[in-house]
Amino acid sequence: MNREDAYKLLKKHLKNDNLIKHSLAVEAIMIGLAERLGEDVDKFALAGLLHDIDYDTTGDDWERHSLIGAQILAENGIDEEVVYAVKAHNGIHGLELKSNLDKALYAADPTSGFITAAALVRPDKKLAEVQLKSLKKRYKEKAFAKGASREQMASCTDLGLDLEEFLLISLESLKKRADLLGL
Repeated sequence: MNREDAYKLLKKHLKNDNLIKHSLAVEAIMIGLAERLGEDVDKFALAGLLHDIDYDTTGDDWERHSLIGAQILAENGIDEEVVYAVKAHNGIHGLELKSNLDKALYAADPTSGFITAAALVRPDKKLAEVQLKSLKKRYKEKAFAKGASREQMASCTDLGLDLEEFLLISLESLKKRADLLGL
């Protein structure tokens, strides 16, 4: 499935603008990670874009979230590696993170919200001025963006990246999409 068709599929199932922006943000991070790791950029991007496709249906029902999404993706002929990564990104299911695709999506998901929060607390509410130094400081603040699992973010080491490099890749990837994200 090409990117345009994937975006149409996302918009068919996900109506909340903030969740769509979150999906675009995770897609951006996944592209940056694929480039850094020498992985399939299109596959990583697709997983990032579609990872929360079921959220309007499942909401905070964590037992169903990502299982319904994986089913939607499978029914639409999405590559089974992407389907598995989407299913596995919800840690509640206890699925093994086998591939770099699985590991990257698991780490990127909360990171997008964490970096977005760092931009939104700035007076200008823009990514352009967010610096790695401030992200590293905010990472240690448990109350800041507390919904962004530090454990998931720290799992970037499973990709052979230390936290600093991972955050930098993520930040720079989001800055490239700042206009699209409204940040």
